[in-house]
Amino acid sequence: MTHQDVELLAIGAGPSNLALAVALEELAPDLAENSLLIERSEAIVWQQGLLLPWATSQISFLKDLVTLRNPCSEFSFVNFLHSCGRLDDFINLGNVWPYRSEISEYLAWVANSLSKVRVRLGCESVRLEPRRDEDGTLVGWLCQLADGSTISSRYLVIATGRDPQIPHALAGMSPDRVVHSNRYTHRMATVDRELPLRVAVLGGAQSAAEMFCSLQQELPQAEIAWVMRSLSPSALQSSPFSNERYYPSFVDTVYGASPEGREEIRKEMHRTNYSGVEPELLRNLYSERYLGQLTGQDRTSIITMADLVGAVESEDGVVLDLADRTTGEVTRLERDLVFLGTGFVRGMPTVVKNFTAELQLPGATVSRRYRLLLDEPSEAACYLHGMNEDTHGVGDSLFSVMADRTAATVYDILADRDPASNRHLVKEPVGSDSH
Repeated sequence: MTHQDVELLAIGAGPSNLALAVALEELAPDLAENSLLIERSEAIVWQQGLLLPWATSQISFLKDLVTLRNPCSEFSFVNFLHSCGRLDDFINLGNVWPYRSEISEYLAWVANSLSKVRVRLGCESVRLEPRRDEDGTLVGWLCQLADGSTISSRYLVIATGRDPQIPHALAGMSPDRVVHSNRYTHRMATVDRELPLRVAVLGGAQSAAEMFCSLQQELPQAEIAWVMRSLSPSALQSSPFSNERYYPSFVDTVYGASPEGREEIRKEMHRTNYSGVEPELLRNLYSERYLGQLTGQDRTSIITMADLVGAVESEDGVVLDLADRTTGEVTRLERDLVFLGTGFVRGMPTVVKNFTAELQLPGATVSRRYRLLLDEPSEAACYLHGMNEDTHGVGDSLFSVMADRTAATVYDILADRDPASNRHLVKEPVGSDSH
């Protein structure tokens, strides 16, 4: 077993912490030299569970890891395209939304282009705990890895993503039969595509729609049912006006509102990011279904206004109990495979809940600059990225605010390291606190 000491440890090498690494190299090169990103996967792959060849990113290429903070950065998506010889072709394509696979390539390119921040893959964190000096003062953090080794740091950034949302009726069932969207491609790699399988997709938003579309292509003999609580699949509510609410500056509005006001904003913005499907995908799905009906080869069904009220797993598959929301009548749907497009838990992920329990905190609350608020004096600091929707808005887990968020965190750390010389670097957001 080995031990390593760094000044900053970032857990998770997804978009958020890669954006942090870029910000460190550009804004705090001395801190970057003693910073480490760890990632449990053996490779950097974005949204691997739904890395479908035709899926787009639903985000402008200009909302990459850095451009909104530093348009001249060498780590921009445009420079990535230039470096791999695809810039002319991308421009000619005329699409501001890159393919999801292209974003994934870009993230791996960024990781490989870092010159100061180190990235360690295949490195899984299993426990986080505080480090204290002889007087009991909090001075840092200790990260225990799956291989038994440890890493200590003064600054800690957690960006591990949120926990998958699994319906209660399906909790604990075999992951080979009940498959969340974050494992879709992994599971499909082991499925015999010529079997006449009975398949269900649960959920009414983008991930469910993508799986419903993909399954029709990949399982030509399967009977596929799309089950949702809503009256029908609906398009994401998006316009230039609603998209303004994803500007980094709107975080000030959300953070400065009362808890009741934040909840009202969340409700208003919900359908701009959740519970909807990209309009072009909806049109394609409807056209394919119409052609299937026209030729008598439609193998799909869409079950709407249905609540999942129970489920039983057996050797033959999973039986879903579906209650009609208009009549209350319960019907049974027997399936070999169930795919979940049910999204992710809105609250803090398990890793953060366990961590705050170690700190004896009642919960995880962060400052405007994403710093975990502690109830004790501390020479250390921890930052939570991509999991603060309740306080920072619906866009918190998206690329839209990533460049701004990582700059805020870096500036906060610089001020903490040397308040006298670095405080002038920190732009105080509206309604912010000192930390």
